[in-house]
Amino acid sequence: MKYRFAAIAALALGIATTSLRADIIEQVLVKVNGEIITKSDLEGRQIAALRQKNPNLRPESDAALKAALAEVTPAVIVDAVDEMLMVQRGKELGYSMTTERFNSIVENIKKENKIESDEQLQAALKQEGMTMADLRRQLERTMLVQRVQQTEIMQKLQVTETELKTYYDAHKDEFATTPQITLREITIAVPVTAQGINVAQDDDAKAKAEQVRGKAVAGEPFARLAADYSDSGSKANGGLVGPLSKSDLSEELQKAVAGLKTGAITPVTRTTRGYQIIKIEALQDTTTKPFDEAKNEIADKIANEKRRGEAAKFIERLRAEAIIDWKNDEIKKAYELGLTQSRAVTGQP
Repeated sequence: MKYRFAAIAALALGIATTSLRADIIEQVLVKVNGEIITKSDLEGRQIAALRQKNPNLRPESDAALKAALAEVTPAVIVDAVDEMLMVQRGKELGYSMTTERFNSIVENIKKENKIESDEQLQAALKQEGMTMADLRRQLERTMLVQRVQQTEIMQKLQVTETELKTYYDAHKDEFATTPQITLREITIAVPVTAQGINVAQDDDAKAKAEQVRGKAVAGEPFARLAADYSDSGSKANGGLVGPLSKSDLSEELQKAVAGLKTGAITPVTRTTRGYQIIKIEALQDTTTKPFDEAKNEIADKIANEKRRGEAAKFIERLRAEAIIDWKNDEIKKAYELGLTQSRAVTGQP
């Protein structure tokens, strides 16, 4: 597992804020099974959420800051309570972070951030208002949450062969390739002036295009004709374009190539670019990836969907079993709003 110092610092802002304000009597917002979340815990998480949402956020007024906080607070307080419940569950299961494991993670942090000594790390932590003890507490909380998720959720996500096949049969369009075409083009441009298109020049361009097409049909190399006559930038490559989706062609060209096979040459076609002649170099029709090749992709899709569902059910169970004692009505309202928003996303009632 890789840890970057900036990410750890952001995660630990709540702890850091508490450390900086240790001499102030904390306002308790809520007790979760007897453990408290304080006002400075919440403020640290709010700051982290605002930074994550917009690193360059500079509210123009107190009203703007208040609005930004109101937007992030419901999800922030729900996350804070859920994390506490997960950490408590991890402790119930007997999980803890050994000194050896902590030291290993610290070395990884130092390596990732090119920090050469413990003294430099402590100085960097101090700039974030943190101590090594703060860092260890946050890393242990993160580890406990991950272990609980692995034990209570991830190990239960078995995907059967029947589920894989059922998904494949119902979503074959997800494994279909887009029809593609590789072509060569010759474009004979029609001059456009401020007065519009001159009819005589338009006729001359069309006649030239018909003459060039005649040479191509007679067997002259299309690539050489493109290099000699085309007004398109692709002339440098013998008019070669693609592969590209057929839907990327203009409506006029889609009609011109419809039903043609590899090697066919279209009639001269008037487009917004002038008069064009197209030779079909290669066609790739729609194909569907075989089930055996799609199995791993399907398994990931189903497992991710199950994970979201199982995670939502698991945290709902922890919430239902918890004793949550609110000490601040406004934060309680924000929590209830956050729950409503979270359940709408996960599809929970």
